[in-house]
Amino acid sequence: WWGKCTFCSWPTLYPKFRVRNVDNVLDEIGILIEKYRVREIMDDTGCFPAGQWLKDFCQGMIERGYHKKIYLDCNMRFGALSQEDLALMKKANFRLLLFGLESAAQPTLDRINKNLKVEKIARDCRAAAKAGLYPHITIMFGYPWESYEDALNTLKLGSWLLKKGLAYTMQATVVIPYPGTPLFEECKQQGWLKSLDWQDYDMKQPIMKSGIPDARIPELVQGMYRVPFQPEFMIR
Repeated sequence: WWGKCTFCSWPTLYPKFRVRNVDNVLDEIGILIEKYRVREIMDDTGCFPAGQWLKDFCQGMIERGYHKKIYLDCNMRFGALSQEDLALMKKANFRLLLFGLESAAQPTLDRINKNLKVEKIARDCRAAAKAGLYPHITIMFGYPWESYEDALNTLKLGSWLLKKGLAYTMQATVVIPYPGTPLFEECKQQGWLKSLDWQDYDMKQPIMKSGIPDARIPELVQGMYRVPFQPEFMIR
């Protein structure tokens, strides 16, 4: 899964990665618990290891009794976990799982190399919530190739997940093509960049040309942040 998404990967700089062994990571968690009295850890790597590594890690947390002393949060990919995996993570005292939703438009997900089908989004959020975990979704607006209708569909999906309790929290931003990423190179080739002043690359404004008026993109972002003030969300 590493280094695929065009908006956040630097494949020429970081073509490979290493995974520490399970006992090494568990030993460090033990130090954080006993020496520093840490109560919660957020692992913010691109994606927490799945598969057998995850199973061994969760079993290790339980066998060492760490699951009674500390909460764990991590980044995760849609489609990477089974219901059994999620249940084991809950038992190991994982709490929040951050999922990159990014867009509800399948052509966009394909174009940014998310390796994700739209139908998996609600399904996996529901599975995580069913296991007692808290799904956190991230969403972006302002892709140069998307229409306003595409962006509205993303807003609708994100809002629906929050109001139905399938997502617990979220963050929404303007898409920014950071230098060195494939998206930045595509922007240069297509003539989409509106600025090369890096002070403009702070997610406060669109810096890519788009079929959506610039003023509408921050409105879409704020639309996500208005969801918690809607009655259905507040009642839940």
